[in-house]
Amino acid sequence: HHNTYVQGANTALEKLAEAREKGDFGTINKLEKDLAFNLGGHINHSVFWKNMSPHGGGRPEGNELAAAIDEFFGSFDSFKKQFEETAKGVQGSGWGMLVWDVMGQRLNTMQLFDHQGNLPSTQIPIVQLDMW
Repeated sequence: HHNTYVQGANTALEKLAEAREKGDFGTINKLEKDLAFNLGGHINHSVFWKNMSPHGGGRPEGNELAAAIDEFFGSFDSFKKQFEETAKGVQGSGWGMLVWDVMGQRLNTMQLFDHQGNLPSTQIPIVQLDMW
C-alpha cells in the first residue's frame, strides 16, 4: 500500500521530466497533481508507521506531549474523544491528525483529505491515523 505511493511518485517524476523535455506543458499540471498525491501518501504513511509501536498506545506519561495534551484538551480522555470523532468524521480517504500549530502555539486535531489537499503549512503532524 505504502510502496504504491513511492512508485507513483517516481513514475510522476519521470513523466514530468519527459513532458518538460518535450515541451508538453499541457500534461505537466496533471502530473504535478499526481506527484503531490503520491508524495503526500508517502509522507503521511511515513509518519503513520513511526506512530505504530508494539508497546505503544495509551496515555503519554511525564513528557512534553502529555503536558501539552492536558493544557490544550483538558485531559488525555478528552483529547482521545476529540481525536476519535475527528478521525471518524473523515469522508472517504483521509487522515485524522494531532498537529502542532506553529502560529497558534498549540495542539489541534484536524482532518486531512486524501493525502495532500488541505494541510496548512503551519501545522506539524504529530500523530496520524489512516482512515482509508
